[in-house]
Amino acid sequence: MTLAIPVAVPGPFAEPLDYLPPASNPLPGIGTRVRVPLGRRRVIGIVVASAREGRVDSARLRQIEAVLDTVPVLDAELMALLTWAAAYYHHAPGECLGTALPARLRQGAAARLSAETCWQLTAAGQAADPEALRRRAPRQAELLVALQSAGELGAAELAGMGGDARGALQRLVERDLAVAIQRENAGLISATAAHAPPALNAEQTAAAAAITTTTGHAVVLIDGVTGSGKTEVYLDAIAKALAARQQALVIVPEIGLTPQLVNRFRERLSGRIAVLHSGLSDTERLNAWLAARDGLADVVIGTRSAIFAPLARPGLIVVDEEHDASLKQQEGFRYSARDLAILRAHRLGLPVVLGSATPSLETLANARAGRYVHQRLTRRAGDAMPPQLRLLDMRGQPTQEGLSAPLLDTIRRHLDNAGQVLVFLNRRGYAPTLICHECGWLAECERCDARYTYHRGRARLHCHHCDRERPIPRACPDCGSVDLRPLGLGTERIEQALETLLPDTRLVRIDRDSTRRRGHFETRMAEALRGEARLLLGTQMLAKGHHLPAVTLVAVVDADQGLFGADFRSPERLAQLIVQVAGRAGRAERPGEVVIQTHQPEHPLLQTLIHGGYPAFADAALAEREAAGLPPARAMALLRAEAPGREGPQGFLQAARACLPTPGTIDLLGPYPAPMERRAGRYRAQLMLLADERPALQHLLARWLPAVSALPAARRVRWSVDVDPVETL
Repeated sequence: MTLAIPVAVPGPFAEPLDYLPPASNPLPGIGTRVRVPLGRRRVIGIVVASAREGRVDSARLRQIEAVLDTVPVLDAELMALLTWAAAYYHHAPGECLGTALPARLRQGAAARLSAETCWQLTAAGQAADPEALRRRAPRQAELLVALQSAGELGAAELAGMGGDARGALQRLVERDLAVAIQRENAGLISATAAHAPPALNAEQTAAAAAITTTTGHAVVLIDGVTGSGKTEVYLDAIAKALAARQQALVIVPEIGLTPQLVNRFRERLSGRIAVLHSGLSDTERLNAWLAARDGLADVVIGTRSAIFAPLARPGLIVVDEEHDASLKQQEGFRYSARDLAILRAHRLGLPVVLGSATPSLETLANARAGRYVHQRLTRRAGDAMPPQLRLLDMRGQPTQEGLSAPLLDTIRRHLDNAGQVLVFLNRRGYAPTLICHECGWLAECERCDARYTYHRGRARLHCHHCDRERPIPRACPDCGSVDLRPLGLGTERIEQALETLLPDTRLVRIDRDSTRRRGHFETRMAEALRGEARLLLGTQMLAKGHHLPAVTLVAVVDADQGLFGADFRSPERLAQLIVQVAGRAGRAERPGEVVIQTHQPEHPLLQTLIHGGYPAFADAALAEREAAGLPPARAMALLRAEAPGREGPQGFLQAARACLPTPGTIDLLGPYPAPMERRAGRYRAQLMLLADERPALQHLLARWLPAVSALPAARRVRWSVDVDPVETL
């Protein structure tokens, strides 16, 4: 009998591949990495099962070349979770397992902590007065204060400080105020509980008790209005987990939320914090991942992929802003971090907390069905009052670059009263497109059914869908006119207008363009928090989770762009965005005001939000989804296809539909072109499946997809299946 070892390798393989055992003993354990030949390449794979009798002739099998681990990098719990996820999302197991590993481990690096440069104070630095440095070297003074407070700074602490922190530290070394040392370091952030927790109000106390008194698994939804103190509830539960010597895993949707959350956790908890997100170097991510695995980190804070962080002593999982679409991977292994957090907590017997001011309709439906514990926080923490929302009818109003006179008057009033103003427009760049004033030519992307966005600062046209760029044309390519004009509004254009209209007010713009470089987001947010910038302008990066206590006015420049989206979830996304950005106003003792400019003041969505808030919108939206037979009332999957020509995707999906087993109670829609049919030079189409019961949909997919992959047309298109899609565009 020939023994074979099943190895999951990267690539579109529906099952692990069999390999002969390595020449040396012992046999590799489940969850260990091995180097194996694959075609002409050498790749890193994961052993997924014990040695078994080979399914093919041993002469056709190739041998494992090297075993890279003595201890599995993926333990039994994570292996089971990822195996389930591969089956549920119908994705290649090797790709799923690879997603769970840091890049360095996927490349074959040793699973051990690497050396890191850390900075400590010298005796002179301990005695130094930071104020003596502040006038000549304010950055050095800031870092001296940080060193005197923390005792030591490493890469994890510097990641949230912005700017050239390492350069400033080197100058402190040259002054003999600090010393740089090399040590094996997990890059952990020390939390010192410098601030005592505030007293929780009655609603917060009940929510915290729902988490901490849970025996075993429970899903607790913290449904709290913006500013209601959801983070305080998380902190209370995490502190109790740490007191029991357990670890807490906290998932956030975006990197931008991480620094502020880390700072709050540092001040309130006692322990060590690891951070996991794509803004770190590969080495920093590996160190944080290993710290979680080895139990060196007490709290792990990370974005979507952190759900796969190994935990030595798990005690609690928190998913903040659980409604956010960023928690669903949109390419490749299309998993939902929120849903896997719930499953992982269930398998570990732990409580999992879902927090949001605007819960997703799926989560609300589960809460109403009694599957989740639903804890409401209906009032803001402390003495803060909810902001007052009002619609500003733009019809017939004269404007200056999209800013109406009443809105500008309101902005000036708040600035004159020492308030801070947040101007919100969820569209970056200078203008959504460029138009020829003579013939009407529009700057359209050659590869997408979309127009180029005009970026004046970089003097470029940029497609935000395929990332294609081109210089600004000197003349219209159709008629030769040089009268090319920007059409529409973007944050760059609003920034220019506000700087002209309010020249004496410091403004800071926060969007993806202004924060591209590492540390720039943190630097700009620090300016906002210190009150140095009185006028804040930004996209949805500013809408989520940030505590800006000085903001008294939120001005939504254009609420109409999301009212008529092609995706059935567009109204839900717009309602969540408006409520989230409105929640930045009036979070401290001063009252907040929210002004929403619109040409559609009678629109039912806006009227519902103004008069009934998000709960009223959610009630209406759930009733609409039920009547239409759409999620969360029914389960959904999309079969997507794309190719350079229009006929390929349509032909493939027609063939896929034809080979579908008897669908029974499952409804099929399509195939039909995607709402944006052409993107990045490829035509896209999709086939929608809707089922009353999720198990029935999964059973059908498991029977159907092998036949789909065997279709001749499947080799002529790029296709994928998206289970529980969060967008249908």
